[in-house]
Amino acid sequence: MMMSRPWSRHGEEGGVGSPAFVAEFGLWDDRQAAAAERVEVQLDEVDLVRVAFCDPHGLARSKTVPANVFRAVLRNGMDFSAGPLIFDTGHAVAVDFLAETGVGVGELLGAGDFVLVPDPRTFQVLPGTEPRTAWVLGNEYLRDGSPHPLASRDVLRRVCAQYAKHDLAPVIGLEVEWYLTRLTGGPPGNAGNGFGRQGPAPAVEAVNPGYQFNLDGYYDSVADVADPLAAMLVALGLPLRSMEHESGPGQLETTFGPMLALDAADAMLLFRTQVKRFCRRRGMHASFMTLPRLDGFDSSGWHLHQSVTSTKTGRNVFAADGNALDVMSPEGESYVAGLLSHARELCLPSVPTVNGYRRLGPEFSLSPTSVDWRFEDRTAMVRVLSGGSATHVENRVGESCANPYLSIAAQLHAGLEGLTA
Repeated sequence: MMMSRPWSRHGEEGGVGSPAFVAEFGLWDDRQAAAAERVEVQLDEVDLVRVAFCDPHGLARSKTVPANVFRAVLRNGMDFSAGPLIFDTGHAVAVDFLAETGVGVGELLGAGDFVLVPDPRTFQVLPGTEPRTAWVLGNEYLRDGSPHPLASRDVLRRVCAQYAKHDLAPVIGLEVEWYLTRLTGGPPGNAGNGFGRQGPAPAVEAVNPGYQFNLDGYYDSVADVADPLAAMLVALGLPLRSMEHESGPGQLETTFGPMLALDAADAMLLFRTQVKRFCRRRGMHASFMTLPRLDGFDSSGWHLHQSVTSTKTGRNVFAADGNALDVMSPEGESYVAGLLSHARELCLPSVPTVNGYRRLGPEFSLSPTSVDWRFEDRTAMVRVLSGGSATHVENRVGESCANPYLSIAAQLHAGLEGLTA
């Protein structure tokens, strides 16, 4: 029997986060507390836990801890560097963390740690991992127990709370376009990389010629990756609805059934990270960039399907009341008016990259070019789909790499303003 040295351990409970941080500030509701008890049992079947959150740019940031350490993280939270909140996507300092004023967040002075508290309801074991690995999302808090003002997930939670005050619940469906390419050669290396500099892109090649929309043969050319990927998404419990080949070479579209808004944002972050992980391990590269710099590639978008349900009756408030001539209810029209009136501002969280705006022009015929809405028209900014209880609107502006919490929150806020104006 192999023996290992009995290393001394001191203050193990306080080794992560702040002792009893969750209980001290009452950060969990009853559902989260019950979920934490179930997680404690599941940890016996897990080796590692990846604790993640979404930074302002929409990127997943994480730390991986042994399962026994995660038991303490459940009680204490986890110390996390402010780095993801002060750097831009090129790793240049974007927030002056040495200034007294900074961005109005005192704890950012000197780039001090914040506390990341896992939401136990998001805990799930990742299928097919060795060592056995789980994934959980966390919420960012200041050390006084208040939500971090730069926490994306909390922004969406607050917007959903505003809907709840009106006995409403926003419902979101995800329609995501992305690219699958084949990696060529070795890793890209680090030539030319550094703080605030653009590093080398991975060397890739197209997997098929493209430009045969929904062609079964093109889907079949990537089925060795796409089919087991779809099975993995189902194993994660995501409400996968379809996988299909789009227009561009290796351009895929993945759609999911309707979910409550916060669940949808969590699903989008999980989907992107796990698709990249899955493809990378098979010699492929998944990209959610709108228009990769590759010859003959079409643009990708993220179409956000939206409706609102009454929490009292369960009724879709966008559905017209019996009149066959009505496309949608007056409430639905008011929601659309809110989206249109804030169309300019909504571009910031929905299309956060310069690359994303390359899609919004006449070169791509099914991309929106004006602020408008129409019934069943894919050239409109807001497409209305009418079908009784399934009536909803589709905002076609967004790009697939956007921060899901900020993008969804902004659109829901605009829609609610229209509903209540």
